[in-house]
Parts: sequence; C-alpha cells; structure tokens
Amino acid sequence: MTALEYDERPWGNYTVLSDEDDHKVKRIVVHPGKRLSYQTHARRAEHWYVVSGTATVTLDGTDHQVPAGQSVDIAQGMAHRCANEGDEDVVFIEVQRGDYFGEDDIVRLEDDFGRS
Repeated sequence: MTALEYDERPWGNYTVLSDEDDHKVKRIVVHPGKRLSYQTHARRAEHWYVVSGTATVTLDGTDHQVPAGQSVDIAQGMAHRCANEGDEDVVFIEVQRGDYFGEDDIVRLEDDFGRS
C-alpha cells in the first residue's frame, strides 16, 4: 500500500495509511524526549494502538503508561497527548472516527513548539 501523506514534525513524523469518509488511519512516530501537543478535537474520537516503545498518554490531565501491544481510546472532546519518555521511538497507530479529520480540528491547549 502506498501512503497517502507523510509529514515530518518537530516531535517525529506521521504517515497517513487510510483516509476515508468515516475514518482516517495514521502511523505516528514520536522520538525520545518529545511529545505531541496537548489537544482536543471537536469532530472526532481516536483509538491509539502502541506498536513499539512505551507511550506516556495524558487523558484529561491523568498520565497513563501504555506499552507496546496495548491501546487507549480518546473520546471526542477529551484533552490528550502522547509523550515519549523512553530512549527508543514510540510508534503507534491512530484510528480517527468521526465526520471530519482535517488538521484544523486540532485545538492545542499546550505545545512545546509554540503552536498553541
């Protein structure tokens, strides 16, 4: 399968694996010591399945250690973030469900890279 989109970010990168009307699937890589912005989405929920590494996932202010082989569900509107506190890349598959999947549905509450 050919990726639909690939993008480098300050924290790592993502590859879009599937982009349909009712869902979107991404492979996300978070480098050691980096983290995504703490954010919410108005129009989608997400399911994260950790493929490698151990993700520190913050959900509405509470941190959870999510090792490879485990997953977490993020309800629509829930504040969330993935951080990599380890020494190897964290790789997870993100399945978005909802009616809109554009990057402009991100409300950044905190961001290490000045994007909030």
